[in-house]
Amino acid sequence: MNSLSDTTVLSNGVQMPWMGLGVFKVEDGAEVTNAVKAAIHHGYRSIDTASFYDNEDGVGKAIQETAIPREELFITTKVWNSDQGYDSTLKAFDVSLRKLGLEYLDLYLIHWPVKGKYKDSWRALETLYKQGKVKAIGVSNFHIHHLKDLIKDGEIKPMVNQVEYHPSLTQEELHDYCKQQGIQLEAWSPLKKGRLMKDETIVALSEKYQKTPAQILLRWDLQNGVVTIPKSTKEHRIKENADIFDFNIEQEDMKRISSLNQNERTGADPDHFDF
Repeated sequence: MNSLSDTTVLSNGVQMPWMGLGVFKVEDGAEVTNAVKAAIHHGYRSIDTASFYDNEDGVGKAIQETAIPREELFITTKVWNSDQGYDSTLKAFDVSLRKLGLEYLDLYLIHWPVKGKYKDSWRALETLYKQGKVKAIGVSNFHIHHLKDLIKDGEIKPMVNQVEYHPSLTQEELHDYCKQQGIQLEAWSPLKKGRLMKDETIVALSEKYQKTPAQILLRWDLQNGVVTIPKSTKEHRIKENADIFDFNIEQEDMKRISSLNQNERTGADPDHFDF
């Protein structure tokens, strides 16, 4: 992982950038459009949105206004909980595609494992994949038991599992299981909403490597083989977040960071969510 253009290869051979821009809670319109354009300008090629974020229109506008060829971009969106089910997922996909102004998606995810519905939603994703409307399919916020349940009856294994992941929530068992199954783990909230920036260990390593705490945290993701999608709307921060390809964290320090694990979430537990 030596540059922002470096990719991991998913189980079906599709190349996915190791790093992208997340746009959760970024306002639709100028704010999200400017953030995405800034990211693409500074070399990002992966953008992660969701129908629930209500900013697919703005993301689409940025994509239309960039000079970068579509095939060089990697665009992800997700089906929301209230749209889950076979037919409703197919409809939701069409709405997202229209809002984004695209002819295909690079990655489509089930946003949360809605009980009694995620298997039907997965069948819809398999259909979209077979039709060539999406290059790769996956899930978000799935525990091991959800993945096992899906794999048991599904025709195609998820290629990605996007979960909350940072040094306070290292999810090692889940990560190991995903590796065994050929599922790429992807981190949302890699900076723990900024809460790890003042952690003593992170600050000390920041000084040692002459990098910001955010850069230390994001580099830790990559060296653990986890795709990362930090969110920012500020151009200087978007640029700074990506400046993580010119150093390596030593193995001992990687372990120090991982030892901060407390199984602590900032978001909902996938076994207990009510939205």
